[in-house]
Order: sequence, then C-alpha cells, then structure tokens
Amino acid sequence: MFTPLRLPQRLLGCAALGLFIGSVQAATPVPAPATLQPLLVTLNERLNIGDLVALTKWDSGKPIQDSAREAQVIANAKTLAADRKLDPQDVGQLLAAQMEANKLVQYGLLAKWRAAGKAPDTPRPDLANQIRPRLDELQNRLLQQYADFLPYRNDPHCANWLGKARVNLTKDRLHELALIRATGELCTS
Repeated sequence: MFTPLRLPQRLLGCAALGLFIGSVQAATPVPAPATLQPLLVTLNERLNIGDLVALTKWDSGKPIQDSAREAQVIANAKTLAADRKLDPQDVGQLLAAQMEANKLVQYGLLAKWRAAGKAPDTPRPDLANQIRPRLDELQNRLLQQYADFLPYRNDPHCANWLGKARVNLTKDRLHELALIRATGELCTS
C-alpha cells in the first residue's frame, strides 16, 4: 500500500526518468543526409578556383567585380533550374552566393599579394578557355547535388549539419569564411 508521501516521490522519479530518456533522445544527433558532403565538396572546389581567377585578375589588372558575367551565369543557372524542376529564384540565390564567396576569396588574396608586393609564382590558366569551362562543369554538378539536397533544406538540423560538415574542408581561414558564405543559402530553417 502506498503512503501519500511515497506516491509523489514515485511520480517525481518517473517524471525524472522520462526527462532523462527524453534528453538522451534529444541529445542524439540526427545524422546529416548523404547528399550534403558531395555538395560541400563541389562548393569548396568552386571556391578554390577563385584562387586561379585571382591570379588572372592580378596579371590583367581587371576588376574582380564583373556584373555582366555574373548576370549571364545566374540567367544560365535559372534556365538549367527550370529544366531540372528547381525553383529558378532559389537557384539564382544559390549561384549569387557562390559568386559572392568566390569574390571574397579573390579580394582576400589580392589584398594579401599587394601587401607582399607579389603574387605566387604559379602557372596561370586562361580565364576564358580553361577556368570558365571548369566553372560551367561545376555549375552542372552543383545543380544536380543541390537538387539531391533539396528535401533537407527545411530540416531543423540543416544549419547544424552544415556547421559540422564544413569543419576541416577548407585550407585556410579565408576559404573557411568564403565557404560559410557559399552555404548561406542552403538551409531555410
């Protein structure tokens, strides 16, 4: 037979056990979808091409900002988005974020090289004939990987997945910040 004193103690014990079990379940991280890592690798690869673009801008003295080219790339991406049944506006924002991140890398590197008085002595690929075709290929891959990741954009864990998946993916702080910018449009929650 329960005494009135024991009943609340048992209820408190059950409640505490329930809270403990609930907190253990809540603390168990939800794994990131398998589609996230390939997407981040592609975004990072695109950012690393920014190093090559920066070298061509250093050599040519051309400005980093190329609004006409950016508008052309975004328009092309929106057309491809419609073909893949993706929202053209979302794809336009995603590509705009990639270009902003890429420019962040370029501005950072050019500032570093100006301070040093020289750029690295590495081979310079041709912007129009070598770099842009690589960017176009990466854009196609990026759109497919974005489509694969699309069902997870609204997941409440999306931002945490991104934070963890970006760790150790980049080669330095500049590229890390650029990758944060590049992934800024991936999660909507």
